[in-house]
Amino acid sequence: MYHVDSASLDDLHMRTDYLRTFINFTADDAAVLHVAKDIVAPLVPSIVDTVYIQLLPFDITASAFVPRQTGYIGDVPTKLDDLTLEHLQIKFRKDFLSGYLVKLVTMDYAKAESWAYLDKVGLMHTGAVGFKHWISRPTLCVEYIHCAIFLGLVEDILIDTILWIQNDLFARHYIKEERNVDAVPSDTITVKKSIAVPAALALLLLGAVYMKNFPL
Repeated sequence: MYHVDSASLDDLHMRTDYLRTFINFTADDAAVLHVAKDIVAPLVPSIVDTVYIQLLPFDITASAFVPRQTGYIGDVPTKLDDLTLEHLQIKFRKDFLSGYLVKLVTMDYAKAESWAYLDKVGLMHTGAVGFKHWISRPTLCVEYIHCAIFLGLVEDILIDTILWIQNDLFARHYIKEERNVDAVPSDTITVKKSIAVPAALALLLLGAVYMKNFPL
């Protein structure tokens, strides 16, 4: 039996190691992603357009793209109706998403820097500075629910397991767990106000593990 200390999951390396082991993300999975790059690359513009076609009709998701985006220096929209696929700020965001999708099928998953990149992608959407070169620039604030449904949009396009790991690397910057350090009787289940890390990860990852081993 594997022992996992819940406190250790605050450490990015320990967290991603646990996620990869639990969800069985292996070197073979990384190889599949790399093989898929020649197929995915030509589809990236269509994938990105599909994502934004889904995001922009909803005011709650579109509103995140009205303020000046981190790193963008052009004209900004003044109202929701200004947001179209052709608006320069939306094109700027589409370029970032395109780069992100390409990274998913090209980066070396054996390197810690790759997981650090995914972690920073999660962090930057909270309004914190994810990347050093974006310090002193306008921040990006997106509620977690919208980050999660975005990943749901592209889940069937790219390998499920890596997107579930990315989902957790969003969640760890949004969800603050309360850990019960006191001993709990074995016949007692304590549910904290916020979700405990192992339970949350198990529930999130169970679906991905099932789909990987028992595809429809």
